[in-house]
Amino acid sequence: MTYRNPPTTPRKSATFDDYTLSEIRRAAATGIYDIRGAGAKRKLPHFDDLLVLGASISRYPLEGYRERCDTSVVLGTRHAKKPIELKIPITIAGMSFGSLSGQAKEALGRGATLSGTSTTTGDGGMTEEERGHSKTLVYQYLPSRYGMNPRDLRRADAIEIVVGQGAKPGGGGMLLGQKISDRVAEMRTLPKGIDQRSASRHPDWTGPDDLEIKILELREITDWEKPIYVKVGGARPYYDTALAVKSGADVVVIDGMQGGTAATQEVFIENVGQPTLACIRPAVQALQDLGMHRKVQLIISGGIRNGADVAKALALGVDAVSIGTAALVALGDNDPRWEAEYNELGTTAGAYDDWHEGRDPAGITTQDPELMKRLDPIAAGRRLANYLKVMTLEAQTIARACGKNSLHNLEPEDLVALTIEAAAMAGVPLAGTSWIPGKNGF
Repeated sequence: MTYRNPPTTPRKSATFDDYTLSEIRRAAATGIYDIRGAGAKRKLPHFDDLLVLGASISRYPLEGYRERCDTSVVLGTRHAKKPIELKIPITIAGMSFGSLSGQAKEALGRGATLSGTSTTTGDGGMTEEERGHSKTLVYQYLPSRYGMNPRDLRRADAIEIVVGQGAKPGGGGMLLGQKISDRVAEMRTLPKGIDQRSASRHPDWTGPDDLEIKILELREITDWEKPIYVKVGGARPYYDTALAVKSGADVVVIDGMQGGTAATQEVFIENVGQPTLACIRPAVQALQDLGMHRKVQLIISGGIRNGADVAKALALGVDAVSIGTAALVALGDNDPRWEAEYNELGTTAGAYDDWHEGRDPAGITTQDPELMKRLDPIAAGRRLANYLKVMTLEAQTIARACGKNSLHNLEPEDLVALTIEAAAMAGVPLAGTSWIPGKNGF
């Protein structure tokens, strides 16, 4: 009788998983790095790794829906003659016309206005649809200067100088030729149908001293009325925040690596920058060290999904959050109703990220006239407003449970962490202990 060893179950490598193997094969076949949209897809420490401590004997909760919980926020109180007053601390991040369709930009403006908050232009300039349907519109001033003109600067309610974004801190933008329509080409002064790659740095300044001069120029051209934001990707949040404050910013915006993009190299999206959670406490600490916390407002973005994320971010010391990817989903991005067409594109609803190709079945990340018709900006704007309403109610529910009559009264001691990593990043105790990793030499 011959003895045989029992068969061993095949085991795949955790390092060389199926996706990694497919990327190696794709790279070997094409010789081209992969480009996609959206943000980091790897698992990162995030707000899910924090829990809120509701009131009990030691804290007195507020009665839901009967006792007031304020959600308003004012941005730009440091220097601007006309600070922005918002009803909710959830804003819409910059997403360009070109990356998005005109209907999508209009829908974002409509939804933000219905909710009493602001939306942001993105690269490529200001569209009349967006300005016409946005009560409060922030104008992004980017390295490319595409579509930039003094008239639109003055028509905006605030100006956001973009140094970088979370998906690609240190990298420039991309808009491939298939999305550069006649209108996009005219607004950006570009040839139609030719790939566009934005510069990674501003052409007329190289450091914080120059940034201070640029901020003064923008204040003068807008008669010191508009708040000036400075947006950076989450890389060195303590020093970037401090330098933005030194340069005269009214508001600092920090975008973590879960923040999305229209298109860039996947290796960039997944490997450059820091998680949103890791960016908050250093930025807040910089403001506190300078005596500017709450005087210069802090906005955080990158992977914000629900009211719990909002409440936790505010508890860590930010003044407002900004959403991009979630706003597109609310409009109808990656909707299962288009599953058959997503399948034809080689993907599935929930995983579609080839926004640079301009073939979005939902009519959002495209310039194809027939696809754009699928998005009703009025209905999409209402969906966005509904989503923002729910996020706000969720955040209020959590704040009331902590005994707070304002979202801005939430504080770090209302939080604990589920993992050592999250505890260290957020600067709050590990659940069930009083230990904050990295504090007191431990």
